[in-house]
Amino acid sequence: MRKFLPVVLIAAIGLSGCGYVRDSRLNPFNWFGQSSSRPATPQEVESTNPLIPKRSAFARKPDQDLRQPIAGLENLTVERIPGGAIIRVTGVTAQTGAYDVELRPENDGDPVDGVARYVMVAYQAPGGTAGPIQTRRVTAAARLSNIELTNVSSIEVISASNVLTSRR
Repeated sequence: MRKFLPVVLIAAIGLSGCGYVRDSRLNPFNWFGQSSSRPATPQEVESTNPLIPKRSAFARKPDQDLRQPIAGLENLTVERIPGGAIIRVTGVTAQTGAYDVELRPENDGDPVDGVARYVMVAYQAPGGTAGPIQTRRVTAAARLSNIELTNVSSIEVISASNVLTSRR
C-alpha cells in the first residue's frame, strides 16, 4: 500500500498536465495544423501529371454512346419512394453477354407534353449467342425526384421492338 499511493499521486499529477500538452507542439495531433478551405485556381485545376496523356488515341469520344436499344421489354414498374419514384424495367436482349444496361433519358430528361421517355440501352458483347431467355434478361432502374415528377403524367420506356407506358 505504501508504494501504491505515491504511484497514484504521480499519475494524477501527470494527467492533470495533459491540458497543457493538448495545445502544445509535443502532441502529435498538432504537428500538421488545422485544415482550411480555399477556392482552387484555374492553374491548379488544369495541372495534371505530364506523364499521363490527356486522351488516348484508342479511346472513344466521351460524348459518343455506342450502346444499342435492347431487343424487347417485359415489365415496367414505378415504385414510390420518399422524395420521388424509382422506374424499374426488365427487358430481354437479343444475345447473351449484354452489359452496362441503362435507362437513357430522351430530351435531356425533360418531359415533353407530360411524357418522360427513356430508352433501355446496353452494350452487346461481341460473339454473344442467342441463349435461353433467362440468360438474356436484364434489369435497369432510374430515380426521379418529386420535382422532376411534377410535370410528368406518364412514363414511356422504349426498346427496339416495343414500348411500355405507365400512367398516373
